[in-house]
Amino acid sequence: MTAAASEPGFLVLHALRLKGFAETPVVAVRAGLSEEEAGRRLEKASADGWVSRRDGRISGWALTPDGRARHTEQIAAELAESGVGPQVDAAYRAFLAVNHELLSVCTDWQLRAGQLNDHTDGSYDADVVARLGAVDAAVQPTCANLAAALERFCDYGPRLAEALARVRAGERDWFAKPMIDSYHTVWFELHEDLLSTLGIERSKEGSML
Repeated sequence: MTAAASEPGFLVLHALRLKGFAETPVVAVRAGLSEEEAGRRLEKASADGWVSRRDGRISGWALTPDGRARHTEQIAAELAESGVGPQVDAAYRAFLAVNHELLSVCTDWQLRAGQLNDHTDGSYDADVVARLGAVDAAVQPTCANLAAALERFCDYGPRLAEALARVRAGERDWFAKPMIDSYHTVWFELHEDLLSTLGIERSKEGSML
């Protein structure tokens, strides 16, 4: 079965739903569009009242309340029309099964014996990186299943693999640093994508296991 493709206008709104606040180039990358097309789509969404722009020291686009409502309608329609709800739900449950371990691994990367990890203990760090590798091995099949269901999920597996490769190469920031595509950043975004796709409130997901 061919993965279902998403409509470009929706992808722009979805990028902002995941990023919260972003400039056009970031939206373009996340939506899988050229920067020119993303800009046109953002301008149209702005005219429709779905996004707003802020310029100043920090500039970018964000969803308006109407835009969030529009996105919620579109994502529900996409899931219903594509018929892949059961596959996405199964992938979400598989993701949750390893989510706790990822959070534990990230905590252990940042802390050692209750103190900030200064990364001077090579054996300790190597063990934590090995555990991250095990998490990645567990989640990659889930990423592949999601990509086979909805095309817009196709880049999560490669992005996680790239972050892991950088960590293994000694680039420590790629483990959990915010504002870059670190392993934790991509993982958090995937989590948010699953929640928004399935219409699940984060506070209620404990009952999903």
